[in-house]
Amino acid sequence: MAFALGRRLVTCLLNVSEARQKDLVEKVAQAAITDQHGGRRKDTTILNIFSDYDYNRSVITIVANIELIREAVLAACERACELIDMNAHGGVHPAMGAVDLVPLYPLGEDVGLEECGKEARALATALTERVLGTSVFLFGWADVPLHRGLAQRRKELGWFRKVPSIAAVLPDVGPQPTRRYGITGVGASPYVMTCNVTMDTQDLTIGRDVAAAIRESSPGGIPGVQVIALPHEGTVEIACNVESVGERPSPGLAAGMEPWPEFSIGDQTFCHAPASLIAAYVKRLAGHHGVVTKGTALVGFTPQKCKALAEQALTQGIREFWKELQSVQM
Repeated sequence: MAFALGRRLVTCLLNVSEARQKDLVEKVAQAAITDQHGGRRKDTTILNIFSDYDYNRSVITIVANIELIREAVLAACERACELIDMNAHGGVHPAMGAVDLVPLYPLGEDVGLEECGKEARALATALTERVLGTSVFLFGWADVPLHRGLAQRRKELGWFRKVPSIAAVLPDVGPQPTRRYGITGVGASPYVMTCNVTMDTQDLTIGRDVAAAIRESSPGGIPGVQVIALPHEGTVEIACNVESVGERPSPGLAAGMEPWPEFSIGDQTFCHAPASLIAAYVKRLAGHHGVVTKGTALVGFTPQKCKALAEQALTQGIREFWKELQSVQM
């Protein structure tokens, strides 16, 4: 029998601007699964915590029924705002907020993008009311009526600049941003994965050339891939956001590669570029510069695996699923 909550599940890949203090990041995660009385929050789990020291950024994967996700995410955001001061933040990954990104992705068959967008807008308003001084920009299905994507919104706000000018940012919700909290992106979209490929070079110019070639907006780029090249642990990392797309790629793009995995949101079918395709493209392009690749890391899960693990965790009542992840057999 299908797991009842599975049809209404939503995930939030909460991005916070801290990775060098493990206890701090875990306090933020714990807030999402602990209710206001200190007890267990109903039907909510943390599937994964991914932290990167150089980036000084952590991604916390929170999953709950859509009727429960807002309070869980808000509690984590409040804790992060209490503990993280952007005045003291440093890292090679661009960041504009203590809570940098709050994306909601539908996992269940009975949850649509418009419903997630509505929930994201409510979450944005509640955050600015609960943590005075916080500000929000909206993206995706939360950005009504334009539905501007995350990459476009970040570009508009100066996220890609080396030193973003917070004073020049105009928020969609809340007051003018302060340096203390910065600004938080809140939105909804089909699932977005993060796939990072490491190149064995310290030459960032080569990395930027490779990134530009695989970016969706470039001729011959990979659909759904938004990418930035960053210095990372003495190498260059090609850091890709892999957005889900509504149309299958051309046969030429996927020739000889594994099929693009598919999933459904309501009556719509989406697919996403497999990590193997991205890794192969980066390897080939890096080779043109005489550079080899050292490895590929999928941060978090595919949408299919995220849903399967969430159902497993919630069925078994495991709130701190990230602590048991290494021993899970799927």
